[in-house]
Amino acid sequence: MERTHGPGIGFSCEVSALTGATKGGRDIDSEAPAEPSIRSEAGPRAVVGGTAEKPGRSAPSLVHTGHPDAARLDVGAATFRMLADSTRLHILWLLTQGPADVGTLVTATGANRTAVSQHLAKLRLSGLVSTRKEARNVIYSIIDGHLTRLILEGMNHADHRVTGEPVHD
Repeated sequence: MERTHGPGIGFSCEVSALTGATKGGRDIDSEAPAEPSIRSEAGPRAVVGGTAEKPGRSAPSLVHTGHPDAARLDVGAATFRMLADSTRLHILWLLTQGPADVGTLVTATGANRTAVSQHLAKLRLSGLVSTRKEARNVIYSIIDGHLTRLILEGMNHADHRVTGEPVHD
């Protein structure tokens, strides 16, 4: 269901279950590194009913069941740390709308080019955005639907808090 919250801010109000930490639809099954990283070198997997399935056996799941282990909690916390900066969050929100280059993101955020480039480098190194070269431009994209839904739900939550709109499921 598409709804508009506040002046000119359109968000989807469908609630998605956000349990477990994944990257790119992959179940993260490696031990937690000493310094938590959002990246994982685990192969692609989908968690269905609490068990990992190889690609081709089933569609990637939107809900990952089971109690998160230490590795998933560390990766989840690292993801939320990357979202804790308002400029980075704005950049990620813009990327939920579609791929963009640095110039477009600079114009949309109002931040200076150096700051946007540094934030994009952090997001790329943490594995939250991917890049592709298009002529002389580098185009940035958000990595997966889990992160897109997380950002949109976070902004929906913020919109409710700012506008005073009643909470809902």
